[in-house]
Amino acid sequence: MTATALDDATIAATAIVAQAEMALSATAKAREAIGSVIFGQERVVELALVTILAGGHGLLVGVPGLAKTRLVEAMGTVLGLNSQRVQFTPDLMPSDILGSEILDETASGQRSFRFVRGPIFTQLLMADEINRASPRTQSALLQAMQEHHVTVAGVRYDLPQPFHVLATQNPIEQEGTYPLPEAQLDRFLLQIDVTYPDRDAERRILLETTGTEDKPLTAALNTETLVAIQRLVRRLPVGDSVVEAILDLVRSARPGEGKAGLADKLAWGPGPRASQALTLAARARALLQGRLAPSLDDVRELAEPVLKHRIALTFAARAEGHTVEDIIARLVEGI
Repeated sequence: MTATALDDATIAATAIVAQAEMALSATAKAREAIGSVIFGQERVVELALVTILAGGHGLLVGVPGLAKTRLVEAMGTVLGLNSQRVQFTPDLMPSDILGSEILDETASGQRSFRFVRGPIFTQLLMADEINRASPRTQSALLQAMQEHHVTVAGVRYDLPQPFHVLATQNPIEQEGTYPLPEAQLDRFLLQIDVTYPDRDAERRILLETTGTEDKPLTAALNTETLVAIQRLVRRLPVGDSVVEAILDLVRSARPGEGKAGLADKLAWGPGPRASQALTLAARARALLQGRLAPSLDDVRELAEPVLKHRIALTFAARAEGHTVEDIIARLVEGI
């Protein structure tokens, strides 16, 4: 390598370090602000931020009353994103999300169709209780989540940038719900399980949320800063050992390719999109923690949220009492 090339590499590395320091400061402020209204859910907040910093979509799964909606609202405010909320119900139609064409008539009698944009034309869409809508309505999100545009009456309409979907799902009330199809589950970068807070966190919730005043939230980032951080995440280097660990983990979660005693328990497993998701999420988590490259610890920590919704067990495995979480834990042991 020539001296000029070395100088260029040094300048590039210095620029990345400077950008990373800026990103760490900004994300730390965002994390602190969200933590001021979401108590006892540090891991959930971290995974939600990882989802956004990696440029993806997240599926929040938890019983009612665990502040899933409040978390999404707080993230929209703190990250400086325009946000919309759609309450999914069985009678919701695709046009209620995407928008529809209406017939306009001028004073002279000329008629033409005009497209009225739906709530999906926002930077952060909260799909509340997404599994309560019919498969037809759920599928309205497929193109938007993958390609960041929608097609209505043969015309393409681009969505704002950045565009993220944070969907919530209640795992216990299954009557009147429609399970999300595998193709849609695969669009979500992470499945984030929201669990009960511990006793100290719940005490804080009682004391700070039952008064007369709500704690105000202000933006810690703006759209330009967030997009710059998302670009930086994609520039972080990934070591060969991390790449190989991701490939080994994802490929071992597929029927016919996994460990002896595990492969026969898998009905279907993750595709290459899971490898992409794990790589991006590992980079985002590293940056969020002030590191310039992901480690094997990032792969271990993110394995379950990346793979959980991309794996299905056979009927025989479920009958024997095996769970997806157990299978992933055994796969992670090999890292």
